[in-house]
Amino acid sequence: MLQLSNKVIELKHGEVNRPESGLSGYTLFELVVTMSVLAILVLGSIPLAQNAAKRQRELRLRETLRQIRGAIDEFKRDAIGACPQGSVTTTNPTAPGRGAMNVPTDPRSRVVIDDCTIFDSENLDRYPPDLETLVDGVRVKPRGINLTGGSGINQGSRQATEINTGVEDVIKHYLSRLPEDPMTGKADWRLRSSYQSADSGSWDGVNVFDVRSSSDETALNGERYSDW
Repeated sequence: MLQLSNKVIELKHGEVNRPESGLSGYTLFELVVTMSVLAILVLGSIPLAQNAAKRQRELRLRETLRQIRGAIDEFKRDAIGACPQGSVTTTNPTAPGRGAMNVPTDPRSRVVIDDCTIFDSENLDRYPPDLETLVDGVRVKPRGINLTGGSGINQGSRQATEINTGVEDVIKHYLSRLPEDPMTGKADWRLRSSYQSADSGSWDGVNVFDVRSSSDETALNGERYSDW
């Protein structure tokens, strides 16, 4: 009886230790191959992600340059006929009988700059003296021919309808804020005046005719950002 029990125990023990034929694990070679493929995929996706982020910054740079240059052009349109040499304020540049002041204007300009203190004797082209002026704003008056009546058109006379008459100064802002350069993260734009060539190394401080990025990095298209 004892011998029979021992044989039963041995049989059960053998069944327990017998490996099941349906279960198997990964070999070391298979794990190495899998990890190698994953590493290649990850390393290959990193440049794509970096290029996508760089492309987004380039799009923001182009849009920011377009915004600043548009503000400069708008300022220039409003400066046509403004502030003759030696004047403190601007007379109506479109009124007839003004001689040299009777100048054609851009139809997109509805106002004329009336703050002559921002222009010096060197800035004959009447571009903004700096970028901060576009943010701070300048005093303007409506642009148009004055409608007069009653007392005539004498200087200083009270008139029935006066387009340029206003109780308070009207300040026009061309930029809500000074944008940052997406490539540098700072508002450190390179400036060029209307008296400088495109390859000028430094700004002469006369006026702001154009802005460029201060980054010397190369764009995805092979150009330098400072040449945009």
